[in-house]
Amino acid sequence: MKTKKKKIVALMLTAILAVTTLTGCTEADRVSTNISTEADNFNVIRRLTVWNARSDRAIFELVGAFSFTLEENRIIAIVETGPNEYKKHSVGLNEWTLWTVEDISGADVDKYHYEVNFLPEMIVPITFTSKD
Repeated sequence: MKTKKKKIVALMLTAILAVTTLTGCTEADRVSTNISTEADNFNVIRRLTVWNARSDRAIFELVGAFSFTLEENRIIAIVETGPNEYKKHSVGLNEWTLWTVEDISGADVDKYHYEVNFLPEMIVPITFTSKD
């Protein structure tokens, strides 16, 4: 009888843990993910500024619709300059520089946004034939 109770308690604790883990994503996390996705898809105007920490002066500024990745000692920025036109910038960093990215235009995101896209050019056509 005690073994059965222990199994039931263990099962209940596992269920509670699973439910709390699945619901652990907060509204702020969802919105943050949506904003990052919009920005990386060139839908948000942002400003990247690199500062010289010794002189307290800005040494690089990039304003526009861009996506960036942080690599070791550099920032790689891909800027959308027009329809299907992009430029790539590589900004070197060292121990005397610091950087910030600001969201200038704001992102119009919906925490409930859900979208499925089927790209026809990526779908392989299939033909079914019947042999009677």
